Amino acid sequence: MALTATTIKTCKPKDKAYKLTDGGGLYLLVSPSGGKWWRFDYRFQSKRKTLSMGVYPAISLKDARDRRDEAKKQLANGIDPAMVRKSQKHQQSQPNTFEAVAREWHDKFKPGWSDTHASRLLRLLERDIFPWLGSMPVSDVSSPLLLQTIRRIETRSLDTAHRAMQNCGQVFRYAIATGRQQNDPTHALKGAIPPIRDNHFASITHPEQIGPLLRAIEGYKGEFITQSALRLGPLVFVRPGELRHAEWSEINLEIGEWRIPSEKMKMGQPHIVPLARQSVVLLTELQPLTGTGKYLFPSVRSLDRPISENTINAALRRLGYTKDEMTGHGFRSMASTLLNEQGWNRDHIERQLAHAERNKIRAAYNYADYLPERRKMMQAWADYLDTLKAV
Repeated sequence: MALTATTIKTCKPKDKAYKLTDGGGLYLLVSPSGGKWWRFDYRFQSKRKTLSMGVYPAISLKDARDRRDEAKKQLANGIDPAMVRKSQKHQQSQPNTFEAVAREWHDKFKPGWSDTHASRLLRLLERDIFPWLGSMPVSDVSSPLLLQTIRRIETRSLDTAHRAMQNCGQVFRYAIATGRQQNDPTHALKGAIPPIRDNHFASITHPEQIGPLLRAIEGYKGEFITQSALRLGPLVFVRPGELRHAEWSEINLEIGEWRIPSEKMKMGQPHIVPLARQSVVLLTELQPLTGTGKYLFPSVRSLDRPISENTINAALRRLGYTKDEMTGHGFRSMASTLLNEQGWNRDHIERQLAHAERNKIRAAYNYADYLPERRKMMQAWADYLDTLKAV
């Protein structure tokens, strides 16, 4: 016989606990001390189980019946209500700030990533996302708040901004899968930041793609001179015209330095390129072949002329990289993007890229600016490329 609210309210405790049955497996357990607990008995996979439905009067008769009906629906679908309860408790006990969820996601998936990719991704989150969103509950991160954070990155690097948006989307989708978020705020931000410019200087900036490129260059089967230019390009990331016109008179292997005169520079100012140990080794290997001539990379047709402006790009095509994937000029974007992501001083990077100096008076004297710092940065960059090549 079904219970009534009056029966439940007026029932008295006895010497031993007893049950008041409502039907469908639901009953009220009355303890000798007077406590009243709702219970639901059921069978799942031939095993008898009992599920707590709450304490009366906090849980009314109607509430208890609703919970029983929900449990029976789960059983009808082949789901154990006890496992659902356990999963809900686990989700409630988990930390739910954006940083906690992001670190949990990172820890879960990093075994499938290279160490370089995993550390780069975490560094991006720690530097550009956590300071603004990390302490917020992940469910409170709205599209406008995320966009405001991403735009701080956009002012520095559009490519990094897009990458950060993509990584945040992965965190949000993980939060949805683990029951801590209802939607992915990145979906509403499609088109909210400018696309990466589609120009003639296609570049590879993802570390996991740079390693295969460097290994492909090492295995280049064409002219040794062309291969040497390809190998030096990512190490020094000068403009293609500056690379192919490089002269031995400008190179000092003893101190590891390449001084490019002003007439060869786009901005009309002399430029110093610190040569990492890897660059010095490369040029030492090349010197017996071309060192008696003018150019590091002379044309195969004439030692008095450098390789053509199409040589590097043609070699990249021969390696299987299309014009939309990688260009000789792309080594500059590669270095600029990743050095910024790694936290190197922006002024040092811009000086090494020989970008324009707004103050014309200062420009006449700044070709040696930050040279000790740039020397350290160039060596670290060469070492980093070695780690990518070895992965």
